[in-house]
Amino acid sequence: MKPNVVFVFADQWRGEATGFGGNPAVRTPNLDRLAAESLNFTNATSGFPVCTPYRACFLTGQYPHTHGLFLNDAHLEPNGNGIGDAFARGGYDTAYIGKWHVNGRGRSSPIRKQFRQGFEYWKVLECTHDYNDSAYYDGTSDRKLVWDGYDADAQTDDAIRYICEHDNTRPFFLVLSWGPPHNPYETAPESFRDMYRPSEVALRPNVPRECETKAREELAGYYAHCSALDACAGRLLAALDTKGIADDTIFVFTSDHGDMLWSHGLERKQKPWDESVRVPFLLRYPRAFGRTGRAIGDLFIDSPDIMPTLLGLSDVPIPPTVEGLDYSDHIVRDTRPEEPCAVLACYHPFGEWPRGARGGVFGLTGREYRGVRTQRYTYVRTLDGPWLLYDNAVDPYQLTNVIEHPAYAETRLYLDDLLSRRLAARGDEFLPGTVYVDRFGYELDANGTIPYTL
Repeated sequence: MKPNVVFVFADQWRGEATGFGGNPAVRTPNLDRLAAESLNFTNATSGFPVCTPYRACFLTGQYPHTHGLFLNDAHLEPNGNGIGDAFARGGYDTAYIGKWHVNGRGRSSPIRKQFRQGFEYWKVLECTHDYNDSAYYDGTSDRKLVWDGYDADAQTDDAIRYICEHDNTRPFFLVLSWGPPHNPYETAPESFRDMYRPSEVALRPNVPRECETKAREELAGYYAHCSALDACAGRLLAALDTKGIADDTIFVFTSDHGDMLWSHGLERKQKPWDESVRVPFLLRYPRAFGRTGRAIGDLFIDSPDIMPTLLGLSDVPIPPTVEGLDYSDHIVRDTRPEEPCAVLACYHPFGEWPRGARGGVFGLTGREYRGVRTQRYTYVRTLDGPWLLYDNAVDPYQLTNVIEHPAYAETRLYLDDLLSRRLAARGDEFLPGTVYVDRFGYELDANGTIPYTL
């Protein structure tokens, strides 16, 4: 029988914020154990590091300039080729629990069945960050329900019930989408908040002195959410063991994007620095790969690549509309792709990085950009030309922009050419954000984004 697939992802959990990611300050014992049994994609990247773009890429396997959701609160039209549809055609039962954020019809409105991208079992809300009074809709009902207590706990319980009650004669594809550790940071359960004192939180060296107090306060709450979700992951993994299906289940843990948390004096996401674009990505499939973990640093798996890769590993046909890369053969054969890298993109600045706003220690304004993240370098250009170049091997906290340094002139030319080739292969013209806004017919508010409604 084909493997079950459990895909678990958090909102705004950056790549280094786990024990297995090298951060001893945050306690994630369950995920650390999972990492010891998993393929750990140490360079997994959120190339479009914002909620709605990531989710639309994951659900369609397409790039934002194709599906059009390069802004939050846009609407994803179904075309029958989404990841839920593909798994359903492949003989799978499909389930989605938690945050959706691609309906664009009000953040607390019910989502009609025709807009659910092929998912049958359904306990979902478009978007909320009130984790202790969190609503959802169940199946086809328009009656708003509320998760009991901290929503990630209750959503995990529901996922466990789904697993335990599912008929073993058919495989299932289950997506569990948590809202934390996205801000507000101070709302994790008290027992996890008590684990972290702001005064004891260690900071990354790229947090400016004037931001240290705020960073410690927010990181303490952020880590509390991370530890709470780690406990949820532990219960979910135990359920697979109890049901006796762990060896025959592909289990993925990841995140939609990271969080700056005052590194470089900046907040949240959308930016091209590692704190924003690097995400955790663990894949465990004991039947195929055993339970001995290994790090994979040369597969820069990104959101459009997830759909084809999971379908490939599950022996399910990949729809012709998919644009992302199927890494399943590389994973199975342990081979290296040519010139491995991730493409970074901001199609239109908005929200946390609004057009014309100035913020961070660099006095930055929101801007369109495209870039590449290789194993060693980060290179980014804007519409005005080259902007950032970091040698991450010698400067892991990206403190020194060497874009104008003579010693990196040849490297810059190579990376600029690599970026141009990757954009051409994707059909990405790298146009001003207003062109894409007009192309898809969006009307924006003063923050440069689609106004959301409740």
